[in-house]
Amino acid sequence: MVDEKRSLAQVIRELGLRSNLLRHWKKDLQSEGSEVFRGKGELTGLDEEIRRLRRELEQARQENAFLEKAAAYFAKEPR
Repeated sequence: MVDEKRSLAQVIRELGLRSNLLRHWKKDLQSEGSEVFRGKGELTGLDEEIRRLRRELEQARQENAFLEKAAAYFAKEPR
């Protein structure tokens, strides 16, 4: 896109992005140059952490559901 061989709309369609997102990136690139992408993969690390935390949350939910069922079962059982 920077070399202007493709239109902004074409790139947006090809990448499946929201139109305002790519326009925002283009504006940032023009104003800040290469410094706009100084994160060097930080987002990827955050994405991995989010995925890990979501897996842990799902596991905790399953464990809680099991424990609730077990508690209900044992509460009904005569002693």
